[in-house]
Formats: sequence, structure tokens, C-alpha cells
Amino acid sequence: MSTSIVVRDIDPGDKSWLRREARQAGVSMEELVRRLIRETRAKRERRPKPSEAFARYFGEKHGIERLPPARFGYRPLSFSEAKEE
Repeated sequence: MSTSIVVRDIDPGDKSWLRREARQAGVSMEELVRRLIRETRAKRERRPKPSEAFARYFGEKHGIERLPPARFGYRPLSFSEAKEE
């Protein structure tokens, strides 16, 4: 499988940096770019939040309703018209 990418109007400084880095790693410029892309993708992949994982396995599609978000740490104030005796 042969896939090539053509990058036009690349900054000469960036191109020389790519050449140096590829030479130091002992790979071609194309292979270095592939590795950089894979590394960037791996960094961008994030772990799902616990609520997202729960929704994936037990969400509305599976017949389970999620509880509304709760606020913890303090009791909300309520003002009522009732007089204390």
C-alpha cells in the first residue's frame, strides 16, 4: 500500500527541521511525519468521564434513566412564609 502526502508551501525552516529530525532518527521524512501524526492522535485520545462510560453501557438506549446532576457540599437555602413558634 503506497500512500503519499504532498505538503505545499511548507516553511523552509520547518522542512529543514524535519530533515534533521528524520536523519537523527534514521528514518525517512515521510515516516517521521507518520510517527508524529500517530503520536499526536494518541495524545488527543482521552479517557471517557465515568458518566460517559456509564451512559454508553447503561444509558437511555438500555432502558436506564440517569439521575439529574446533584450539587453536593452545601444545603440550599429555602425561605418560607411559615413563622417559627
